Amino acid sequence: MTDHLRTDIATMLLDRVGDDRPGLLSRTATWTWDEVVRESAARAALARKMRREGPFHIGVLLENVPDFVFWLGAAALAGATIVGINPTRGTEQLGADIRYTDCQLIVTDSAGLQRLRDLETNLARDRFLLIDDPDHVRAVRDQRCEPEVFGGPDSLLLLLFTSGTTGMSKAVKCSQGRLTRVAYAAVRKFGHIRDDVEYCCMPLFHGNAIMALWSPALAVGATICLTPKFSASQFLPDIRYYGATFFTYVGKALGYLMATPETPEDSDNSLTRGFGTEASTTDQAEFRRRFGAELFEGYGSSEGSGMVALDPHTPPGALGRPAHAGVAIVHPDTLAECARADLDEYGRVRNPDHAIGEMVDKAGALSFEGYYKNDIADAERIRNGWYWTGDLGYIDNSGFLYFAGRKGDWIRVEGENTSALMIERVLRRHPAVIAAAVYGVPDPRSGDQVMAAVEVADPAGFDLREFAEFLSAQDDLGTKGIPRLLRVSANLPVTGSNKVLKRQLQEQAWRTGETVYRWSGRGEPVYEALTEQGRSAFEAEFAAHGRRRLL
Repeated sequence: MTDHLRTDIATMLLDRVGDDRPGLLSRTATWTWDEVVRESAARAALARKMRREGPFHIGVLLENVPDFVFWLGAAALAGATIVGINPTRGTEQLGADIRYTDCQLIVTDSAGLQRLRDLETNLARDRFLLIDDPDHVRAVRDQRCEPEVFGGPDSLLLLLFTSGTTGMSKAVKCSQGRLTRVAYAAVRKFGHIRDDVEYCCMPLFHGNAIMALWSPALAVGATICLTPKFSASQFLPDIRYYGATFFTYVGKALGYLMATPETPEDSDNSLTRGFGTEASTTDQAEFRRRFGAELFEGYGSSEGSGMVALDPHTPPGALGRPAHAGVAIVHPDTLAECARADLDEYGRVRNPDHAIGEMVDKAGALSFEGYYKNDIADAERIRNGWYWTGDLGYIDNSGFLYFAGRKGDWIRVEGENTSALMIERVLRRHPAVIAAAVYGVPDPRSGDQVMAAVEVADPAGFDLREFAEFLSAQDDLGTKGIPRLLRVSANLPVTGSNKVLKRQLQEQAWRTGETVYRWSGRGEPVYEALTEQGRSAFEAEFAAHGRRRLL
């Protein structure tokens, strides 16, 4: 890190002019940091030449390729805004995202243009820059120039679409100043150093890759290495090829890694640490054992500030300690802080109704910069002068902070609240389960039933009896938490950042083309396939109890 902290990304880039250390690696090419900055400067000049009236927003529809990195730098230098367009979105959604964010240029490739060609984007063909078009390559080359800065701390650098796992996506605003502060915080928290080689396998349109890898690597001058998209089978070969020391992950990526065959050579690698979110404690422990690297499992969002301080004594399942006194767990209705969580010997919360509430940062309104053109969503995030995460959590008697799922992750079973996240943690322990999602579906009589979707390598060969016995044997899974309905899949739907699309699963419930099993009795769970006849009988129960409206 430089002796004097910078206040914007553009100045961080200027610090790299003349820096001959490798700044960016792909499987086919290497760029020094000086070359990275100059590639960015050429694109910044091209963007400014093509700028027209209106928001200076540049949509990028690309995989993790070098041009994505160059355009991030270009936007910082030019005072423009990058809109990371998620290629996993449906075709019509892509057009809506581009229109909503007022993109005036789109950087993509021939394959991306093919997807967008017939969509209503409000853009003429000459507003699309194709990185694999020779004319574009020449246009960039013709703009070679000394780096100039037109942006600053207040310049809007990013519009980051939220994952949209439980609702419609929104575009989070992130200025150069805020991203710079995030970068320095990540350097301090996760120990980024200039000698690091940082493996970027999470998508660059997502906050994880930009906030936890690209920006801190820029801050210290570490080397960034790219893979077009995450691949569990390619992970270890890439780590060894690049000599990577650090990586990030999101969602079920770690589960995919743990599903790969183990070999005695797994620990023969250069990794020292990784950072990510939403991995099970079992997968974390297995990763440390197999690959010999430390993991920092954290909590974060594209919108919020740092809420968690690392502590070497953090127990399994906890995030760490609250970062400052303003981080609290509160009852949304009363604004009163929740009681400390009383944990049993299995780590279950004995007093969930009193201890689990929404995680808030009473000082977080200072760092939240809002959503693009969405005042209603802004008002939902900032209430009473506080930043509301929309996530549930609790603090134990020792002062450690735990994530308890999204606000929609409470399932009301027989008059008691049950945490979907805690059930998911149990399901993920099973060696055949790659990923799991738990959600509430209506019960024919009252409240909810627990439904789970699990991803396994071979759904046809999945042993339901053994799985049911496994669930019954878990001391930290009460009978009300055992799923009544179980969907078995070879490939659960995910967002572009590998988070399971729980909203979609919940909407489909048991009406899906994949096999769904039901446990309808008492005692030990016995799962039987839900046939068409069984589905009709199940739904008839709703009518019998006056709850047909819930179907």
